[in-house]
Amino acid sequence: MLTYDKENKKPVIKSSICNGEQIAGFKDVNTGKIEEVMLIKSQADIDKFKAMYGINEEIAKEY
Repeated sequence: MLTYDKENKKPVIKSSICNGEQIAGFKDVNTGKIEEVMLIKSQADIDKFKAMYGINEEIAKEY
């Protein structure tokens, strides 16, 4: 399982208003910068992302 800085980063899904493309990644709570990790095409991709990092909570979407 992969890890991330849980104190300074939170998992997010960045969703494009224009084309609906979604990217899972981590947002730095101090700077607001998003580190993109993987393209999301379906719920299965979200599940895979959550499993990779051991995320149990719902992931917020940002537009």
